[in-house]
Amino acid sequence: MGGGLLTSAPLPRSFFDRPSHEVAPDLLGRVLVHGPVAVRLTEVEAYGGPGEDPAAHTYRGRTPRNAVMFGPPGHLYVYFTYGMHFCANLVCLPEGHGSAVLLRAGEIVAGHDLARERRSGNGGGNGSRRISDRDLARGPARLATALGLLREHNGLDAVLEGASDRGPATGGGLTGVPAGAAAVLEGVPAEPDAIRSGPRTGISTAKDTPWRFWIDGDPTVSPYRAHVPRRRSTAATSVGEAPSS
Repeated sequence: MGGGLLTSAPLPRSFFDRPSHEVAPDLLGRVLVHGPVAVRLTEVEAYGGPGEDPAAHTYRGRTPRNAVMFGPPGHLYVYFTYGMHFCANLVCLPEGHGSAVLLRAGEIVAGHDLARERRSGNGGGNGSRRISDRDLARGPARLATALGLLREHNGLDAVLEGASDRGPATGGGLTGVPAGAAAVLEGVPAEPDAIRSGPRTGISTAKDTPWRFWIDGDPTVSPYRAHVPRRRSTAATSVGEAPSS
């Protein structure tokens, strides 16, 4: 991947001010930057709003836990799952609607060493086995870990200040994103004929809704796994089925 990915224009807030199932496929090939690490998105899942999508965290309405999803579009909704992982989402639709896209997988295009260090210290290995570039962000928890996204980043704005609806280039690549900030850059959008869709991963409700989108043939896309009932109730590794707080 060329350096042009990192110097492309930041996406404006209006990009996210649409239904999540429209935003999701359009995110493929875009680049999410957080600090010195950047990931080209290759797999995402859309989740709808209150009363519309029973797999979404917002299905039963607003709570302290999901409040960020009801905020302005373009912000990160970061939640803890399985008692050990964080997952990251991008909020969609105008404020008050409660919708988001889960970031499932991607290719690290900057900050490989730091991403590998983070993954090795968070279930990515014990130092005896090198994590392949393919696996650095292959899965929602791995992606969030590689980017260094934690509980304190819930609500972080991923629309770079100054980005307009025309999306003027800011230049500077990673240096154009202030320390501690995040941004989604235009990158190189996936070709429409390379985008595939299918059921969302690991959920038991609305499991046939084809709102998982990925770039066909990309090695960083995670394997599909159908829902398997668990003996005890716990949060799922998707935007859906986590208990409200």
